[in-house]
Amino acid sequence: MVEQASAWVESPLQMLCAVEAHHAGLLGPATAVVPRAGLRPLQATRRELSVLELPGGLELAEPRERMPRRVRVVGDAFSGRVQLRWLTSRPGRIVIVDDGLATLRLLELLAAGPYRPLLRARARSTRTRALLGLAAAVRLRLSEVAVFTALPVDDRLEAAVRSAGVDLVRHDFAWLRAQPPSAEGPAERTVVLGTSLVRNGLVHRDHYLRWLTDLATREPLAYYPHRREDPVDVALIRDRPGITVHDAGVPAELTLRGLDAGQRVLSLPSTAITSLRILLSSRGVAVEPVDVPDDWWTSRAAPALRSHLTGVSG
Repeated sequence: MVEQASAWVESPLQMLCAVEAHHAGLLGPATAVVPRAGLRPLQATRRELSVLELPGGLELAEPRERMPRRVRVVGDAFSGRVQLRWLTSRPGRIVIVDDGLATLRLLELLAAGPYRPLLRARARSTRTRALLGLAAAVRLRLSEVAVFTALPVDDRLEAAVRSAGVDLVRHDFAWLRAQPPSAEGPAERTVVLGTSLVRNGLVHRDHYLRWLTDLATREPLAYYPHRREDPVDVALIRDRPGITVHDAGVPAELTLRGLDAGQRVLSLPSTAITSLRILLSSRGVAVEPVDVPDDWWTSRAAPALRSHLTGVSG
């Protein structure tokens, strides 16, 4: 009987990249992608993926509250429940798939040495949480770890990651690129991706809303909210003339595959810029990062973070 690998996913991008990892042959002949229960964006993404031609041997399992006992694939290496599962399981092969900027944070920590706790950037951690992150980092050193990413990783960081014994596997959404678009894109020429930077307290709300309003006075906009965007902000944006809000609830990588030549995507700094360029360049669609003016940033956005965001999406 063929052993089935389990992939535990907690975000739409993680789910999509788990499918890509199976398609790339990293997970063996059989994989069950298990979404965390209670998350509406995951439910919507699962429905969207289920109508496509999934790779052979892959199952989109029903959502679950608890992680499977033996999990080979995860996206959030900073999750407390993921780290606890690593500590209560025997060391083995672990595949970590893309989870936005957190993936680059993980690579930097892995490259820095075995005693750097796996903790989220900007997170305030207790002593207990820091000890768990340290134990998880040490446990990863005893495992065979692969990070499966479509994000740009500079040569210096890549060399350091590989020196730490981590296999860095690149991908270009080969499976998704082979799928026909399931729907046409929006009629508007310009598509704006929503951002979590406002809700995270890194960008001033009024500056961002003023920019959108000004942009909409020049041409109609299709707006796709970020899954963590404040619903109050989305309602304000919906009320602005010239802006049509599309509550897709699934990754932009899935919803925007139907864009045509002549259309463009605008986005504040985001790792989605990289993936959309991979998916849309052959269709003649421009994906353009929007520079954040200095006065948009709040005091919570340290210069190092601003530089990091700009580097990722440039």
